[in-house]
Amino acid sequence: MKTATFAVLAAAVLVLAGCGGSSGSSSSGKSKAFIVLVTDAGQLNDHGFNQLAYEGLKRAEAKLGIRGDVYQANSAQDYIPNLSTAAKRGADLVISVGFDQADAISKVAQQFPKTNFAIIDVNHNDLAGKPANVEGLIFREQEAGYLAGYLAGLVEKQKGGPNVIGSVGGEKQPPVDRYIAGYQAGAQKADPGVHFLNAYSQDWVDQAKCKQAALNQITAGARVIFQVAGGCGLGALDAAKEKNVWGIGVDADQAYLGKEVLTSALKRVDTSVYATIQQVLAHKFHGGGNAVFSLANNGVGIGKVSPQVPKAYVRQVDAIAKQIRDGKLTDIPTALQS
Repeated sequence: MKTATFAVLAAAVLVLAGCGGSSGSSSSGKSKAFIVLVTDAGQLNDHGFNQLAYEGLKRAEAKLGIRGDVYQANSAQDYIPNLSTAAKRGADLVISVGFDQADAISKVAQQFPKTNFAIIDVNHNDLAGKPANVEGLIFREQEAGYLAGYLAGLVEKQKGGPNVIGSVGGEKQPPVDRYIAGYQAGAQKADPGVHFLNAYSQDWVDQAKCKQAALNQITAGARVIFQVAGGCGLGALDAAKEKNVWGIGVDADQAYLGKEVLTSALKRVDTSVYATIQQVLAHKFHGGGNAVFSLANNGVGIGKVSPQVPKAYVRQVDAIAKQIRDGKLTDIPTALQS
């Protein structure tokens, strides 16, 4: 398997509330390449995964002079038509956002072998037919989850009492479980007596489902809730706010949502999109393998930590992060035990 890694790329900070539709042409007026982003059903207003991908595209428009477009999916039935339309319109690169598009991109990529495709959160080896014109953009979510979990374990241990933390995933998928497995391992390292609750909403959009799952866990004693469910997960954070417990954001830094956010487990999807576009512009995109984003190359990380957290805890988390970056902590689990 071909594996590529990328150096640190500073993430652009853009305000994109309520954005959608075509992103238009670049500000420079010169198009070096035509790049299409195909969202999953969560669409651009998920305050996380899809929005981050869009930020990467917009950054490439501004800094690299590419011409970008966005095809938003209303449901899974839109994936194949959107990917096919992008290829037919001559896209130099089509970026598919999310694990749910794996089957669609496998089929479309084989129908358009001269088009470059990339898919976020899917290992190329897991694609049906292993099309040579697709690159998987994958993340070591377990590293970000471990840091968030370690912090959760510290603050939960400090409080004493039931020693329970929770997590709400959107669906049981490898990237979701990598986050949660790392979260549980990190929490247990910080607090060996911690107990875990985990649930899946089976939804990426409906906030009410995630809120109810989180409320159930809080009723059962959880005092930290980690949301790994995209836009749906905003409901879990709302439950944390309502019940005055800690919430942990995902993918993007969600500290802006309120003082209930302990921190966020970051997945720099914007960096992966921008770096892949750079590959295409440099004629170095070959497909047939994966680009891996980790703590070591700034592909994952931890967001702003609540100012209510003791500085000593922040220093402990920073020390753990250094161990991971330096390769001294490598046995972080990627799958849940049960």
